[in-house]
Amino acid sequence: MLVTGLGLILLVGANAHLLYVAVTSQPECVDHVRRGEASEGNNSFSAAKSSCSPKAAKPTKLSAE
Repeated sequence: MLVTGLGLILLVGANAHLLYVAVTSQPECVDHVRRGEASEGNNSFSAAKSSCSPKAAKPTKLSAE
């Protein structure tokens, strides 16, 4: 009976921790290959529908002149 109670407490605690992490974490957009971009190798993944806006291209020395 004691082992069952401890197991249930552990299960509830683990689920509460997972819920807390899911609600409080705000991951940034992960770099991935977007539609129309060339991939560098076979191990590249792409999102089916990216919710991240593409990064703005930084001006280079040639384009700034």
